[in-house]
Amino acid sequence: MPDQSLSVLLVGATGLVGRECLRLLLADSGFGRITVLTRRPLSPDVRSPKLETHVVDFDHLNEYDALFAVDAIVCALGTTIRQAGSRTRFRTVDYEYPVAFARLGRRQGCEHFLVVSALGANPRSRVFYNRVKGELEEALRGLGYPRLTIVRPSLLLGPRAELRLGEEVAKRITRWLGPLVPRPYKPVEARAVATALVNAARRKSSGVKVIESGEIAEQRAT
Repeated sequence: MPDQSLSVLLVGATGLVGRECLRLLLADSGFGRITVLTRRPLSPDVRSPKLETHVVDFDHLNEYDALFAVDAIVCALGTTIRQAGSRTRFRTVDYEYPVAFARLGRRQGCEHFLVVSALGANPRSRVFYNRVKGELEEALRGLGYPRLTIVRPSLLLGPRAELRLGEEVAKRITRWLGPLVPRPYKPVEARAVATALVNAARRKSSGVKVIESGEIAEQRAT
């Protein structure tokens, strides 16, 4: 199958990593059709002949199952407990929705699922955030995708509409300590995470590919 025929469904396109993914996908001739699912409209200045956008209710995804008939699904959806308002709501956004996307995609014949997880993801972690991310990875591994790509960034850097205290602290620590911060724990730019996802979307080999945070900064757009 020629690269030009690759179709991608992107979820989370209004977020920090998702915006960068969308920009890269639209600029890349290797992808022929980009379908975006959002809960709120994209900026009106985001336009392309190969872009197809749908504002959907994530709690009624079965109504949109035909949209999941693509070559690859990129899930850049994510929140924080503070943003979500509760642990229950956080789990809905960071676990239940991505698993639902993956199940619908597999049902429609999608062969590659790509997801933004987190450094330290572990289903047995005592840290709630890391445990949910680990449970997500575990659930995705059980869905039978021929290709599964998991990206595990450390704290994300990039322009956000809202202030995140942890990321501001990370920026200052990195600025003060510089090379003393171990490579796997250094904050990473959202555009580097997006580049890792888009590069991986072209992957033809089968199996699970985990891209750890320390590898993300080495990614180069192709």
